[in-house]
Amino acid sequence: VIDDEAVVRESFSLYLDAAGYAVRTATSGEAGLAAVDDDVDIVLLDRRMPDRPGDEVLEEIRARNVDCQVALVTAVDPDFDIVAIDCDDYLVKPVDREDLLETVERLALLEEYDEAQRDLSSLRVKRNVLEVEKHPNAIEESEEFERLEERIAELETELDELEAEFDSQIGYEE
Repeated sequence: VIDDEAVVRESFSLYLDAAGYAVRTATSGEAGLAAVDDDVDIVLLDRRMPDRPGDEVLEEIRARNVDCQVALVTAVDPDFDIVAIDCDDYLVKPVDREDLLETVERLALLEEYDEAQRDLSSLRVKRNVLEVEKHPNAIEESEEFERLEERIAELETELDELEAEFDSQIGYEE
């Protein structure tokens, strides 16, 4: 939680801590950048801070290739400029406990989805290479290839389930 307002920072921290999340807090953009590393999964980032705007902090997080989800949190109503901002969610203050926890759960789900998608993509590339380079008989006899196919099928099922859960969370169900 990166926010210059103590009340917001402490409230978010209490809500998240009570829900079982490990929470780091920072009082400024610079302190936030010092606190964000590869162990951080989700950042709740105030967009308007006196020392460094949240937009700049977000750009720096992305430039460092920190693998995390970022929700911008602001008291200013959004304008069309948010289209160009590389955030994963956008919250307008005041944010109550329920909205905060729903957002964090959604972002955690998105992180899980992204990781499964990367794993699946990597395994599909390996499968494709083997299918091009190996004789069909060798593939048919390979236990490793069979395990690869099983893992691909598992990840495809997992992604389908995650998509359905995500759709349910945002209220989009077919």
